[in-house]
Parts: sequence; C-alpha cells; structure tokens
Amino acid sequence: MPEEHSNDEADSTVPSPPCDLASDVARTPTAEPATEFRIGEEFGTAKRTLPPARIVLACIIGILVIVGIVSFKERAKPQGAGAIHFVQAVDVPGQNIVLAAVTFTLRNTGEKPLWVHTLKAQLTTSQGKINEDEAASVVDLDRYFQAFPALKESAEPALAPESKMLPGAEQKATIIVSFKMTKEEFDRRKSLTVSIQPYDQPLPIVLK
Repeated sequence: MPEEHSNDEADSTVPSPPCDLASDVARTPTAEPATEFRIGEEFGTAKRTLPPARIVLACIIGILVIVGIVSFKERAKPQGAGAIHFVQAVDVPGQNIVLAAVTFTLRNTGEKPLWVHTLKAQLTTSQGKINEDEAASVVDLDRYFQAFPALKESAEPALAPESKMLPGAEQKATIIVSFKMTKEEFDRRKSLTVSIQPYDQPLPIVLK
C-alpha cells in the first residue's frame, strides 16, 4: 500500500497566497485625465487667424477713401465750357412758331480735339414746360436771315456738326432753333440753354 504523506508535507506543497489586492492597486500608476479635444481650434478660427477687428476696419476705411478719391478725379466731365451772349427771336406769321438765333462762345477745355456731334437748344417756359429743338442746318441759315433780317443781329458764323476745335481753342458761333409758341411766351421763358454733344464723350457741354 502506498505510503500516506504527513500533513506537514501536504502543507509544504500548497502555493503561497496571492499578494494583497489593495497593495497591487496602490502600486498601479494613476490614469492621466482625458484631454479636451476641440475640432474648431484644430482647423483655426477667425479669432485665431485674423488680425483685430479695429485693424481690419481701419484698412477697409482706408481703401474706401482711396477709391473715392480716384473716382472723384476720374469722374466724367464735359470737355468744354462757354456761355450764351445774345438771343434774338421772331414770330413766324400764321404758324404759332418762334425762330430764335442764339449766339454763344464755346471753349475746348480738354486735352484733345473736340469734334461736334449734335447741337440742341432747350427752353423752359414760364409754366415749367420744356421744349427742345435741334439746331437748323447750316445751309439754311442764310435763307432764314434773308426772310427774317432781325435774326442776323449780332450773329456769328455758324457752328456745324463735324466741326473740330483744338485743345484750348475758343469760338463764337450762332445757331437757329424753333419753338412752337408765341413771341410773348418765348420772352417770358424761365431759361434757355444750348447743349453741344461731342463725339466720344459721355456728357454734353451745356451753355447758359
């Protein structure tokens, strides 16, 4: 029969008990706290990437001021100037029409030749109504002067379309226009202007 082992031998073969669980936990390194993750800051924001709002605003204002100054200097303006000196009007018998000879001075104030495209006169009546007529053809002026000699008083040579004026040049001229009204209504007018539209210019030259 096999020999029975003694209790002491049995006890010597039993493994040692495990270490105390609390001590193991104490020796375990403490976990680091979770880092807050902001996706917006990863890709950048206006607050982080743009200069202060006051600097941006000052730059915008500066740009607007420069643009305004350039626009003011480069704005469209008439290429000439002048004034009306004399107006002589006559009734056309039986037609309720007035013929008016308008004498004026025109100066080319631009830096390039002025080519006349059209000439018109605009009249505002005492009631505020506006009447406009294009200047009569140059070839008809002599006929009007013969029929109505009063129109020739203080008249100057005609200024025709396609006329050319060099920079700085000045010219006195007369145009004849007609308005459907009586001589009395013409004399009570509020205003009379001559409008000269040059070629290749956005604005006409208005003489008063």
